[in-house]
Amino acid sequence: MEELEHTCPHPRTTLTEPAIFARETSCDCRAPHEKLTIAQARRGTPVDRPVRVYADGIFDLFHSGHARALMQAKNLFPNTYLIVGVCSDELTHKYKGFTVMTEHERYEALRHCRYVDEVLRDAPWTLTPEFLEKHKIDFVAHDDIPYSSAGSEDVYKHIKEAGMFVPTQRTEGISTSDLITRIVRDYDVYARRNLQRGYTAKELNVSYINEKKYRLQNQVDRMKEKVRTVEEKSKHFVYRVEEKSHDLIQKWEEKSREFIGNFLELFGPDGTWKQVFQERSGRMLSYALSPRESPCNSPPRELSPLRSPSPPSPPARWHNARPSPPASPKGASASISSMSEGDEDEK
Repeated sequence: MEELEHTCPHPRTTLTEPAIFARETSCDCRAPHEKLTIAQARRGTPVDRPVRVYADGIFDLFHSGHARALMQAKNLFPNTYLIVGVCSDELTHKYKGFTVMTEHERYEALRHCRYVDEVLRDAPWTLTPEFLEKHKIDFVAHDDIPYSSAGSEDVYKHIKEAGMFVPTQRTEGISTSDLITRIVRDYDVYARRNLQRGYTAKELNVSYINEKKYRLQNQVDRMKEKVRTVEEKSKHFVYRVEEKSHDLIQKWEEKSREFIGNFLELFGPDGTWKQVFQERSGRMLSYALSPRESPCNSPPRELSPLRSPSPPSPPARWHNARPSPPASPKGASASISSMSEGDEDEK
């Protein structure tokens, strides 16, 4: 905290209260009201008091153009005390025309402008020497365009001739008249909007027929808004479906390329399956062409060149039913003689 105090000896003050209202009797300025030139005021003299600058106006529908003009007036000199005069409804309606905001609303709008030090209510339409002396005003700030009113070509002419006038610049593109023109031009839109927000036709000074017309238009606008909302949701849904379809197609293409690559790798001209088939075919061919060798442990069989091997003996169930044929002619004759001898014995 000590370092901050050393680096910031003069902390910036925060505006927490609105500007004060000027008293009706006189100014509280204690210093004598000596006449200053603009050059002296810009050099920062006198040093014992601020330079009192006065800016007046109607300030109806207070906007950025008003605020910029007051900002320029506040920054005319190194030490400026800005007094803003606001004309009453009576004077304004008499010399300029009807206002949107009441005088009290306009007073409060000026009080909450950051550049204003003091607000003077019911300001005069023309500045007299007595008024300037009463409030100890050093200079008057306003744009340099001649302001013809109240039978005068320029109500600030005598201020300019006295060397007390300091010009400010107008902000192009914004004024109270411009704002009112926008409202009048789009009157139907604002009337319909306020009807929709709960204002009555009487409060808006709208006829019965126009009220029904505006309410019907509001219903049509609501239907259009619903249709627009549905269209937006449908577009969003279609976009999501297209996005997912694109992702699915992309994944399908990737899987298809992967499948085709694996298939070609396996069954292609130089694929793995052809190599395996060739290896197996070579093994089978070499196995078929090579002679078969007998097992090493089995004993060799010797066959007689004069006899063929005897046929295998019949199964056991045929031994009792039918005698086996003799192996040689001699055996056959012997069996026949034995059978004859047996028959004779039975007899």
